[in-house]
Amino acid sequence: MAAAVRRIKLGSQGLEVSAQGLGCMGMSAFYGPPKPESDMITLIHHAIDAGVTLLDTSDIYGPHTNEILLGKALKAGSGLREKVELATKFGISYQDGKREIRGDPAYVRAACEASLKRLQLDCVDLYYQHRIDTSVPIEVTMGELKKLVEEGKIKYIGLSEASASTIRRAHAVHPVTAVQLEWSLWSRDVEEEIVPTCRELGIGIVAYSPLGRGFFSSGPKLVENLSEGDFRKHQPRFQAENLDHNRQLFERVNEIAARKQCTPSQLALAWVHHQGDDVCPIPGTTKIENFNQNVGALSVKLSPEEMDELELIATVDAVKGDRYDGSMPTYKNSETPPPSSWKAT
Repeated sequence: MAAAVRRIKLGSQGLEVSAQGLGCMGMSAFYGPPKPESDMITLIHHAIDAGVTLLDTSDIYGPHTNEILLGKALKAGSGLREKVELATKFGISYQDGKREIRGDPAYVRAACEASLKRLQLDCVDLYYQHRIDTSVPIEVTMGELKKLVEEGKIKYIGLSEASASTIRRAHAVHPVTAVQLEWSLWSRDVEEEIVPTCRELGIGIVAYSPLGRGFFSSGPKLVENLSEGDFRKHQPRFQAENLDHNRQLFERVNEIAARKQCTPSQLALAWVHHQGDDVCPIPGTTKIENFNQNVGALSVKLSPEEMDELELIATVDAVKGDRYDGSMPTYKNSETPPPSSWKAT
């Protein structure tokens, strides 16, 4: 299987990763209760053996428990650290049950050092700002990240859910290697401005939720099987009034997949892969059989006509419901104040 996972250059600073990564969030958080640690370590090792080497986590997954899991997984096998590109994130903090988005220098440094400890690493390959702190100039946040690069604590800098102007301003301080964003057949709004900006600046693109948070794996019936603690139950696209409409997109994708003799999830993933060699989707899973199916998407070839057909049914307005409910800030409002406004404390 390893031969099926090609390598790509992510960004223009030298980072090379597997063309498909592994999103690890669902192993520990947000998609129902945490999964058994030993099973998840087995899955992570299976992924690495298969040639999938970009592992994606964050300090907020758990919180903290997903990073601890990744640290244990990498310690549990000889030479595994050298085989992977480990990505983690900072920027979302929970204090007394209340969520804060933070990008101030002291927090950036403290978060990085805490992540390194949990991961049992000296250096993180790719360190993302998970959400943009709209009260701190992006130049200030990037200034601290640049220091962490110089100190050898992180190799490459990434942003997640950042607007085009934020990406430009950040990149002017220190090269941004990757931007992580939601991109799939039901989340295409990034194609208008953010993707072209990344390409103009030579920044790699990491597509999270490329399977529409599992929607393209099983369609509307996914909702029936979600556990009480699964945050998807409360997301707009999975509410009954929107789900019935969104069913049509799944059915059309399913029809094309049947014709292609692949699964709808493989077709949806293949569509993301066909966006270019600067794009690395990171589907998450907690089951080895689903992982194997996802890797199979790398061998699904789509003709220009098939791409056109998919894009015709998966237009920007084909899906009803926002990506998140109103409580989650996204790239849509990630403007930050000018550097001159910052008063260091």
